[in-house]
Amino acid sequence: MVGGQAEWAQSYDSGGQQTRTILTPHPILSPATTAATEGAVRVYQDIVAKGGLPPLPSAVRLKLGTRHPNVQALRQRLIELGDLSPNVGTGAVFDSYVDAAVKRYQARHGLTPTGVVGAQTFAALNTPAEIRLKQLEVNLQRLRSYNGNLGSRFVITNIPAAYVETVENGQVATRHVAGVGKIDRQSPIMNARILNVNFNPFWTVPASIIRKDLIPLMRKNPNYLTEQKIRIYNRQGQEIQPAAVNWNSDEATNYMFRQDPGGEFNSLGFVRINIANPHGVYMHDTPAKGIFGDDYRFVSSGCVRVQNVRDYIYWILQDNPQWTREAIDAAMRSGQRIDATPREPIPVYWVYITAWGTPEGVIQFRDDIYGKDGVGPGAVTEALREGDDRPVE
Repeated sequence: MVGGQAEWAQSYDSGGQQTRTILTPHPILSPATTAATEGAVRVYQDIVAKGGLPPLPSAVRLKLGTRHPNVQALRQRLIELGDLSPNVGTGAVFDSYVDAAVKRYQARHGLTPTGVVGAQTFAALNTPAEIRLKQLEVNLQRLRSYNGNLGSRFVITNIPAAYVETVENGQVATRHVAGVGKIDRQSPIMNARILNVNFNPFWTVPASIIRKDLIPLMRKNPNYLTEQKIRIYNRQGQEIQPAAVNWNSDEATNYMFRQDPGGEFNSLGFVRINIANPHGVYMHDTPAKGIFGDDYRFVSSGCVRVQNVRDYIYWILQDNPQWTREAIDAAMRSGQRIDATPREPIPVYWVYITAWGTPEGVIQFRDDIYGKDGVGPGAVTEALREGDDRPVE
């Protein structure tokens, strides 16, 4: 249970492997998470009551082996937040204990646990305790709103954390890193249901992407559509050639653009998951797998791209005896447009949770990417936009 002085269920050693997210069998939408978040609020109320967290010295890049006066201030911050034992809390050398503590801190803030304190990690460490408390209080209310019966099998997409959980009988079955909507093309907060799965789908380009992306791209490279295997059709369903369109106008918005199936190049990859909703969004594979290794995964036009999508499809269709793993693998390999349906529609919750506790004693934070917490722009987001964990100098 979260409470007392420490945020972390501690094992104060100099090693230990940390993952991007700190795993727990409890889904983020669960009474256990809500109770743990109530405890996290009390932790930060206590920190704020004691004067909060003083600003750290100006950032310089700190990593294993560094000797610098700022290391002592870093040690103290990690002690205050429960990531480092007070018993190893002195000295100007960035040793293995500090390295392990920084990795723990990074993991629970959604950052790649490198152990290097650069711009992103420094921005997170220097976020005032008052802002963290506000985040926890706002998100506690959000969590409480989901404390009803969500179903025995359901899916959660946590947008600011950019990950997907499948849940069965109150436990997380699978987790998937995700790519979600850009700041100017946000993924919606909604409740929906999975209706079916499309193997080897066509991709029909939305009107907004035609206007914002395709027209500018064609002005720069007249061969773009041909290279991407995107065909143009008029209102009569007849295919027309790119050279017949005036790309210096909005004429293209009068046509339908459709990309051929093909997991290696189609924007939807090998599979699309259709969910009933009024926003026109869905979940899908992607040929651009590299995004899943990034900390900043706000890259789509509102849809959700799912890592390890094959495991996700196995889970969705596991109750339909027709769709064994072998049948799913064969459908994906076939290159043919095939539909599959779960035995029953599966509830899907796209939520916006930026701060929460876990029953194991971990307090998680993510940047308020869409500005919904009312705490101002996220400092970590600004650092993430720079593309790596560079120091602020």
